[in-house]
Amino acid sequence: MRGKILFLTGMGVGYVLGTKAGRERYNQIKRTASTLWSDPRVQQRVDQVEDFVKEKGPEVAEFVGDNAKKLASQVTGRGSSTSGSGSTAKSTRSTRSSAAKSSTAKSSTAKGSSSSSSS
Repeated sequence: MRGKILFLTGMGVGYVLGTKAGRERYNQIKRTASTLWSDPRVQQRVDQVEDFVKEKGPEVAEFVGDNAKKLASQVTGRGSSTSGSGSTAKSTRSTRSSAAKSSTAKSSTAKGSSSSSSS
C-alpha cells in the first residue's frame, strides 16, 4: 500500500512539473514542425508524392483487389473440401460413440437383470 501511495505522489509531482516545462517544449516543437512543413523544398516533395499517388493509385488498387479475390477463392475452395471430409469424420465418430453407448447400456441391463434374478 505504501508503494502505491509513493507511486501516485510521484506521478502527481511529475505531472505538475512536467506540464510547466512540457508546454514550453511542446510549443517549441510545434513551431519547428510548422516551419519545416512550410519550407518550399518540403512542399515540392509533397506535391511530387501526391502526383505519384494519383498516378499509381488505381494500379495498386486493382492489383490488391485481384489478389484479394484470388485469396478469397482459395480460402473458400479449401474451406468447402475440408468441411465436407470433416463432417464425414464427425458423423462416423458420433455413430461409433452411439453404438458404444447402446452396447454399454445393453450390458448393464443384462447385468442388472441377472443379479436381480439371482436374489
